[in-house]
Amino acid sequence: MGKVFAIVNQKGGVGKTTTTINLAACVASLGKKALAIDIDPQGNCTSGIGADKEGDCIYDCIINGAEPSNVIVHTAYENLDIIPSGISLAGAEVEMVDRNRREFLLKEIVDKVKGDYDYVFLDCPPSLGLLTINALTASDGVVVPIQCEFFALEGLSQLVTTIKMVRSSLNPDLYIEGVILTMFDSRTNLSQQVADEVSRHFGGTLYSSYIPRNVRLGEAPSFAKAIIDYDSRSVGAVKYMELAQEFIDRRENNGN
Repeated sequence: MGKVFAIVNQKGGVGKTTTTINLAACVASLGKKALAIDIDPQGNCTSGIGADKEGDCIYDCIINGAEPSNVIVHTAYENLDIIPSGISLAGAEVEMVDRNRREFLLKEIVDKVKGDYDYVFLDCPPSLGLLTINALTASDGVVVPIQCEFFALEGLSQLVTTIKMVRSSLNPDLYIEGVILTMFDSRTNLSQQVADEVSRHFGGTLYSSYIPRNVRLGEAPSFAKAIIDYDSRSVGAVKYMELAQEFIDRRENNGN
């Protein structure tokens, strides 16, 4: 049975979507079957991976009861599929409010398909709204990208509180799988200070593989490509491959 991971941080611009696209693509390139589910109404994961934002999407599954197997799109990458997002998802939270078991709507969808994959990655919106709560309820673990900037830890206590709330009332087995440092610049004291602070707060969950600032990483989505396809020799590609291997090793060493 596949394991499900929410890529989450309510702060925008920290690399959630970049991490979802590239971690999923790199894990797939290492022979693991992966599914990305875009639950951000902006749909950047969908377009960034080369999928169409105009067809059926996760909204149709959540609100209209479409079978997720009919919405899954095969990407250009072997072993990697996606359930796209679309503009219709923007109104989903309002429509979900009056639904029975509204926090479990996404879980019911994910449970139907996760058995076909080794890993499922949920790209969450930059908020702690109902879509993100659904993602946390549907997930086994949480992966938190943290930008190496001054305000990196601002609001993280709220995220941790939300995870504890979900664990206590909706998903008792939810845990923090890992924390990823993004936009790391080894030339600055600030990046190292943020790394030290994150390590102090999150200990062994911090991945040793960090994601540096890299122009090629920023360019790749405009070409609808993962970094390993856009420029496999770039430092961004090398670091995401290292992260993917560390992610897999951690899972296999934990027996999960």
